[in-house]
Amino acid sequence: MVFNVRDSIRSTITDFPRQVREIEHVWIPMSDGTRLAARIWLPEDAEQNPVPAILEYIPYRKNDFTALRDSIRHPYFAGHGYASIRVDMRGCGDSDGILYDEYLPQEQDDAACVLEWIAAQPWSTGSVGMIGKSWGGFNGLQVAAKRPPALKAVITLCSTDDRYADDVHYLGGCVLASDMLWWASTMLVYNGRPADPQVVGEKWRSNWLERLEKTPPFVEAWMQHQRRDDYWKHGSVCENYADIEIPVFAVGGWADGYTNAIMRLLEGLPGPRKGLIGPWAHEYPEVAVPGPNIGFLQECLRWWDYWLKGVDTKIMDEPMLRAWMQESVPPHVDYPERPGRWVAETQWPSPTIRPVGYWLNDQQLVTEPIKEEQAITVSGMQAHGLYAGVFCPFGQAGDLASDQRLENGLAVCFTSEPLAAPMEILGYPEVTVELSSDRPNALLAVRLCDVAPDGASTLVSWGMLNLTHRESHEHPAALVPGERYTVTVRLNAIGHVLPAGHRWQVALSPNYWPHAWPSPEPVTLSVFTGEKTRLTLPVRPPQPADDELTPFGMPETAAVMEREILREESRTREVQHDLIQGVWRLVDFSDEGARRLLPNGIEYGSVNRNMYTIQEGNPLSAQVRCEWTLNVGRGEWQTRLESVSIMSADATKFYLTTQLDAYEGETQVFTKTWTSEIPRDHV
Repeated sequence: MVFNVRDSIRSTITDFPRQVREIEHVWIPMSDGTRLAARIWLPEDAEQNPVPAILEYIPYRKNDFTALRDSIRHPYFAGHGYASIRVDMRGCGDSDGILYDEYLPQEQDDAACVLEWIAAQPWSTGSVGMIGKSWGGFNGLQVAAKRPPALKAVITLCSTDDRYADDVHYLGGCVLASDMLWWASTMLVYNGRPADPQVVGEKWRSNWLERLEKTPPFVEAWMQHQRRDDYWKHGSVCENYADIEIPVFAVGGWADGYTNAIMRLLEGLPGPRKGLIGPWAHEYPEVAVPGPNIGFLQECLRWWDYWLKGVDTKIMDEPMLRAWMQESVPPHVDYPERPGRWVAETQWPSPTIRPVGYWLNDQQLVTEPIKEEQAITVSGMQAHGLYAGVFCPFGQAGDLASDQRLENGLAVCFTSEPLAAPMEILGYPEVTVELSSDRPNALLAVRLCDVAPDGASTLVSWGMLNLTHRESHEHPAALVPGERYTVTVRLNAIGHVLPAGHRWQVALSPNYWPHAWPSPEPVTLSVFTGEKTRLTLPVRPPQPADDELTPFGMPETAAVMEREILREESRTREVQHDLIQGVWRLVDFSDEGARRLLPNGIEYGSVNRNMYTIQEGNPLSAQVRCEWTLNVGRGEWQTRLESVSIMSADATKFYLTTQLDAYEGETQVFTKTWTSEIPRDHV
């Protein structure tokens, strides 16, 4: 489902200003002789009338897994006067080589070669833009920081400027247990798929076996770097924003896991930049949920026309940031649409936003500092967090957080009085706490909720901090039990309206499973009330200029590739509780369906099951298990991959086991098991 095209209310465009020609397969040579596989859409007359180019450079297979989503965007750009190029990275799809990890220098060097190749083609003007979501959004920024001459502008969606702060590995210095192993297991089977015999010929099998043998489980490298060291600094453009001189358009959604970076990029980048934040999950805005969808491809054309063709589309006359101010809604695990309105800021940080404080008292949020100190015990429960939703929603049913009343009995909550008038926030809420811990290794999880008059509690934002990282993610230090510390947890950026009659609520806990891998021992925190212990909200008064914003166009795309559905998609997400053993298990099952692409006959599908298990009172019982079955084939050529990945820990080490099996037809042609033990490093 991640790479499917969801049915949505959008116009399908078939009559473009320029007739489109598709080149289904092209080899792009690298400096070391490796060849990358590409598909190109361009105007039919581009060799007579050269055009700028748009590059998407990702590891997700142009011939099958992204073929549907590619078909609605790249021809659209080509029909409006661009060469649109979709390249499989080294070690992926039909390209040569091995992909050894994310965002390696080799990946960026290859991108420079691709850009140089594009600029030299007879159909190219020499000006290139990069666009990409998630991985492609990351590497667009990373390549821009290398300043290749042909690259003139970037559109980055659902990405980050800081690989340690905002990605599937760590959050607030905590191991992101909900996503770390899952994404590593995902990439292992994704990378393990064979190249298409119709493209690479008879060597497909030997190349496949080499890829299976040499591609590592990425989780081993990720877990060997539990602090923000040079491994994570590489590819984190926040290390020096000044490296990026070209224009950047940063796009995301409040339901996505990567939105924090947009405001940091707007604040840090020195060159022309714009930001767009909708209500969306990890998807392109013309098809994403929650809606409303917008005519995002038209906005892309305005950006490309301005920076690649020199056409004054007025896009740079508009505010720097445009964001969807979400209205309050009852809690639900998915929404087809989030009500709200568009607001805008001409600069970021915005001078219109002011901090408003609430102080934590005995089960209360109050508007004046507390003068008499109290010590509030925060012990929490291991099961706290099971109803938090997923870290990075893709828009599937069940992605979002449940009614937080299910969580509140497992944490310590502080609730304000009902508001007399609506309050709007835009930016990063923060919770500052003076505390002590009874253990040297602890974490603090914070939830910010919107409580309706009937008691329903909707998760607005959340964050967590490994308290050994209180001063530095690079140089953690153990806590001294009983000693007081003042720490600040920055929550995820959000735009939200709290209506009159609703209440703010803050919940604190030393556990947040499965987002945070638990501390090695049960932890009790003492939180001290007073002037330091407070919630700070970025309050934005409504601005008259918001009502004057030009509406976005309606969503439109090119026609989606013809396909036959072989198996429908399905998804279940269940919390199970063994009352006798005190064991909790979250089981997340996703059958992404199966389909046949009619233009090339390729059939593909996948099934994924993830299980997060913990026993109450026993943090060392935590285990994540990820299972995949994935198939790719055509006619008599059929392949299948099966994998099982398991992560657990004791007081001093993490334990990783990964098994991968590959089949040609029903014959097993490969099996391998990787195991590793990695010391815990202040987590």
